[in-house]
Amino acid sequence: MLDTSNSDSASNDNQALVRFISNYRLASGDVLSIRVFGEPDLSLSGVRLTDSGTIFLPMVGELSVSGLRLGEVESIVVERLRGRILINPNVSISIEQYRPFFINGMVRSPGAYPFQPGLTMRKAISLAGGLHERASTRKMFVIRAGDSAQAMERVDYATIVLPGDVITIEESFF
Repeated sequence: MLDTSNSDSASNDNQALVRFISNYRLASGDVLSIRVFGEPDLSLSGVRLTDSGTIFLPMVGELSVSGLRLGEVESIVVERLRGRILINPNVSISIEQYRPFFINGMVRSPGAYPFQPGLTMRKAISLAGGLHERASTRKMFVIRAGDSAQAMERVDYATIVLPGDVITIEESFF
């Protein structure tokens, strides 16, 4: 009998990644690549959202994009370019770099780290150099980006980490 458990798992991971990317909402610190096909002068890379969640595009102006999905931003750019500048613009926007996540507490190298899709607590801790000897695996918390209440959610190694999340690993006292 053929063991398909690994391929099923990989397929589920790919589906989750596609869902994440299609539902991802932009926020301050994200870096975009904007391609206008057939118009290299209008294409840009390294476009970082400002602290106020805006981007500036030549010939288009300033756009407020915080909280929008990539497809929504593409539609806005197409509408701004259509007619005045191009007849039928074809625009593609992708994320070059997600905003970082933050990890502090009982890890060897606390700080900000670049987010990668599929990041779990286990992977985030590894990026931060691993846990100190006195770290508590029962006292791991995350404050989700965009949570106005700043609620600390108890998590485990399998918990998914998102861009802008703040992770805290507390000390164990025995």
